Amino acid sequence: MEAAIAHALSLGPGSTSRDHTVDITTTGARSGEPRRIEIWFHNVDGTVYLTGLPGPRAWYANLLAHPRFTFHLKHEVVADLSATAEPVTDPGERAALLDAIITGIDALYARRGSPQRVAHPDRWVADSPLVRVTFD
Repeated sequence: MEAAIAHALSLGPGSTSRDHTVDITTTGARSGEPRRIEIWFHNVDGTVYLTGLPGPRAWYANLLAHPRFTFHLKHEVVADLSATAEPVTDPGERAALLDAIITGIDALYARRGSPQRVAHPDRWVADSPLVRVTFD
């Protein structure tokens, strides 16, 4: 099963939106209650990241308050992985990582035949949540 999990997390040039889609269960920043959402993950040079559209996000606030969470693979491989989130705040590192992530998202859209591209990449760098995921 470990090899299957590693393969599911690796993503690659042919990965689909379904391959990127997982659920995460965080602990509510204010409520302390479990909160499960669907989200895309990204793999840059062998490291898993979570990000999203620019602006405040409850999942990010939850991870800042309680970095331990569960990362749920739910398609070809089903597994609940214990993980820890580390916010990426260094401007240079954020820019490089988000550039790689946005390039991957744009390539995914292109493979689907969509002319859509990520709008306002500079805004992503300035205002998007970004966490590095470390698995136990």
